[in-house]
Amino acid sequence: MKAKGKYKHVFVKGKEKATRSSKTERMVFTGLLFATALVLAVIEGMLPPLPIPVPGVKFGLSNIAVMYALFFLGKKEAYLIVFLKAFFVFITRGAVAAGLSFAGGVLSVTVMLLLIVLYREKISYLVLSIFGAICHNLGQLLVIVFLYTGINMLVYLPVLLVSGVIAGIVTATLLRFVLPAFRRLT
Repeated sequence: MKAKGKYKHVFVKGKEKATRSSKTERMVFTGLLFATALVLAVIEGMLPPLPIPVPGVKFGLSNIAVMYALFFLGKKEAYLIVFLKAFFVFITRGAVAAGLSFAGGVLSVTVMLLLIVLYREKISYLVLSIFGAICHNLGQLLVIVFLYTGINMLVYLPVLLVSGVIAGIVTATLLRFVLPAFRRLT
């Protein structure tokens, strides 16, 4: 998997260094990605709910911006967007929803990052997206299990795994479509 464009990363002595981009450009582009994530979340919120018996299952369209940040900017920017998304959720929907967003986002980015490190160029965006979506669901499930100890939420695990695979396919496909637009911004 090669990052093409202005934000290609180079690894120097174990540290990640972006080439041909200033810190200001990276900060501005990270802000644009965060704004894109918010717009995608609003659009997804306007869509009718999926016909699945588990409440809250969505495609996770805003994770397209997080994946782009991870693949083309770096891990710091991806984690920053996850944090900012969770903070926005905290402001708009409360602490529990923010905890779900944060746990799912952090686990998702961490697992995708691990897979990138382990498999380098041998792994596709589709596989990364599927694992990211599944781990996002698992992170949220862990928070729910922790908060609601008296309820057996693990019965929803099969539905969350299947919906994670579907969401991963959808977000990877949409990322492929929006890559040219993101590249024009850079």
